[in-house]
Amino acid sequence: MATTTTSAAVAGLTAQQAASRLRIDGPNAVAAPPRRHLVTRVAHQLTDPLVALLVAAAVVTTVLGDLPDTAVILLVVVVNTVIGVSQEVRADAAIAALDQMTAPTARVVRDARHLVIPAAEVVQDDLVHLEPGDVVPADLRLHETHRFQVDEAALTGESVPVARDAGADVYAGTVVVTGRAAGTVVRTGSASALGRIATLVATTRPGPTPLQRRLAGLGRALGLTAVALSTVVFAIGVAGGRPVIEMAITAVSLVVAAVPESLPAVVTLALALGARRMAGARAIPRRLHAVETLGSVTLVASDKTGTLTEGRMAVQRAITVQGGTYRVNGSGYSPAGDLLDEAEQPSAAPAALRELARAVLLCNDATIASPDAEHPQWMPVGDPMEAALVAFAGRCGLDPDAERTAWPRVAELPFDQQTRRMTTVHRRPDGGYLVVCKGAPESVLTAPLVDSPPSGMLAEAHRMAASGLRVLAVATARYDAAPDPWAVRDLRPAGLVAVGDPLRAQAPHIAAAFDDAGIHLVLITGDHPATAAAIGEQLGIWHDGDGLVQGDEGAVTANGVGDQRVFARIQPEQKLDIVAALQERGHVVAMTGDGVNDAPALRRADIGVAMGGGTEVARQAADLVLVDDNLATVGTAVAEGRRIYDNIRRFLRYALAGGAAEILVMLAGPFLGLPVPLLPAQILWVNLLTHGVPGVALGAEPAEPGTMHRPPRSPQESVLGAGLLRGVLLTGALLAAVVLGAAVTADALGRPWQSVAFVVLGLGQLGIALAVRATPRPGRGRNHALTVAVAVSALLQLAAVLVPPLRDLLGTEYLSAAELATCAAVATLPGLAVRLAARKGRGTPNA
Repeated sequence: MATTTTSAAVAGLTAQQAASRLRIDGPNAVAAPPRRHLVTRVAHQLTDPLVALLVAAAVVTTVLGDLPDTAVILLVVVVNTVIGVSQEVRADAAIAALDQMTAPTARVVRDARHLVIPAAEVVQDDLVHLEPGDVVPADLRLHETHRFQVDEAALTGESVPVARDAGADVYAGTVVVTGRAAGTVVRTGSASALGRIATLVATTRPGPTPLQRRLAGLGRALGLTAVALSTVVFAIGVAGGRPVIEMAITAVSLVVAAVPESLPAVVTLALALGARRMAGARAIPRRLHAVETLGSVTLVASDKTGTLTEGRMAVQRAITVQGGTYRVNGSGYSPAGDLLDEAEQPSAAPAALRELARAVLLCNDATIASPDAEHPQWMPVGDPMEAALVAFAGRCGLDPDAERTAWPRVAELPFDQQTRRMTTVHRRPDGGYLVVCKGAPESVLTAPLVDSPPSGMLAEAHRMAASGLRVLAVATARYDAAPDPWAVRDLRPAGLVAVGDPLRAQAPHIAAAFDDAGIHLVLITGDHPATAAAIGEQLGIWHDGDGLVQGDEGAVTANGVGDQRVFARIQPEQKLDIVAALQERGHVVAMTGDGVNDAPALRRADIGVAMGGGTEVARQAADLVLVDDNLATVGTAVAEGRRIYDNIRRFLRYALAGGAAEILVMLAGPFLGLPVPLLPAQILWVNLLTHGVPGVALGAEPAEPGTMHRPPRSPQESVLGAGLLRGVLLTGALLAAVVLGAAVTADALGRPWQSVAFVVLGLGQLGIALAVRATPRPGRGRNHALTVAVAVSALLQLAAVLVPPLRDLLGTEYLSAAELATCAAVATLPGLAVRLAARKGRGTPNA
């Protein structure tokens, strides 16, 4: 987006100069994290404790002289390593793509036009403008400042803001806290102060998410349990007179059966690809833990502007101090429009209204951009409410650029959350000075004034606020000599301006959808309590008689926060207290924010949600960035988070049930006259076919129909909780019973019982994969990837007893077509039982 600057503005570099310097100096970026070498990735896979167990099993089978089993075990190690490395690469690529989507930006002037560009494209000698919330994109030398302070904690570790005046340097990575400034780039990229530090510090990779840590612990626990169990079985068997080699193979098979070797890779990929799907829905996760935490959110604390409202602010009413009341019409941020007087008749702007419009235009840091090829409508540049005031001035017949040139600003007090007002000083065309004070009515109209505000003006401000409008009061003063804005006392009221931002049409539906999902929507705003209550009532989260919390009445604590769902007159610093209070009451909080002062609350929240159009500091502090600034997108992200978690549980139900069945078959087989029911190579073959591609395909299952009509899960709940462990054990026991029954029957008939057990086990696990898939619903297609994965795996399982080289490798025997058909029919029984049980209980098969 671009705007033409005033004639007095500096033109900056030309586009050609900037392109040339970017080509010569390279991008404005610190040294990128070193890419993990392929050898490092492979070593990481091979040092995993679960893979180490398989390698140990291969050593044992080699010592025993069982070379076919050794070959299969090593083949599985190789295949699992290849899958793990490829999925890690895909996950890293997904995360890198998300980082690109939230890349920082910078405001520069080029060819006399204000541009917002990626910070990586900033070059030396660029003219950069800085505002509160900006992260300084490069080392700058300042040539213009207005009460400018930066937080240099990124460089010095000191979080106390430091004032910087014209002529001083500010450094890349520091954060603008207050005021405004403009400066010229003197160093970029690795040459900047932050870049020099970054090149000396090894970049660390993000650690595993809580879910990944829990699952890794589960895998290690299963491995250790298997080792202990196999040792006991080996000792009991040898003590009972069984051959040592036979018992050693049985022990190795038990270890192999218990190891869920593909579990970490499948879960990591599910989280990473889920994050990419969220990004496709315009909700960009900046950290993988956000993907899993979203499923646990119990409360969404949202501000109003742009998230619940349309973000198209416009002045709707204006009242002058002389008593004239005017309704303002117009479209969006266009300066074209008309005025209606109290009789609803078209009216030209009288002198008093023009003075009021001039005041809100001058005491203002925003501009509006005319339509261009990229943006067919007038667009705000800066704060949307401030931009609405600029458009209002245009509708009153003023030329914003000409007025700002004729009345140049010479001093200012930026907006302050404590005083809730902003003050600017301007040189008048006649040589004197004009002071403009603009802010909350209860602040401006109760300040020291020469003339008292007209009777009823404050009450009128309250009435407009109660209708959902944001009301600003304006006071002015004239001086012959330049005054100190801190010492101004001779203000006179100029009038009121009421700005409206229509509630999004779907906002009440968003609130209702959150309620259906067991999630509380809480409104947190700096608006007047009457305005906040009116918006809350429109949303359906506040009704007459409900309490609300007012930030200007004292500190916000857990004791003071009950079931209130509307917070008014909240300062950004208080949001941190609100988040802490809500968490203390047991909520998992998602918090929205866009300002520099929102960053601490965003970090403290379980899920910090930043607006895509917010400050750079807020985006970097957040876990989730909403590209479209629409709260409905949070609901979409929560649904996606729940879907991903459900699918991970599907994989666990499927994979762990198969492992449980294999262990039970190995333990019970000898008691049924089946000495070694399955060889290690056969178990690994089954695990390779069932855990690999089908496991990944399960991660792409669509959401269950009732995903957003159930309460959120507790973050303290075990991943095997809510009945999943019971389901795993029951399904594993059922599959084991079917496998053993088929093997015993085949043995009684004199057929190759071990091969029968092998085929039924593999096909039975694939049947369970189809049974735990999402419940179909009208208008939604199946996950065809899972169907194809199961079909291919089933064909390979049959090939293991039909293709001679595979039979030799796996130690299987030939089965006839009739025998295979019988095996397939029997193998469907566990999957059918799982599906029928789920339908009978009206639940999902993954619990």
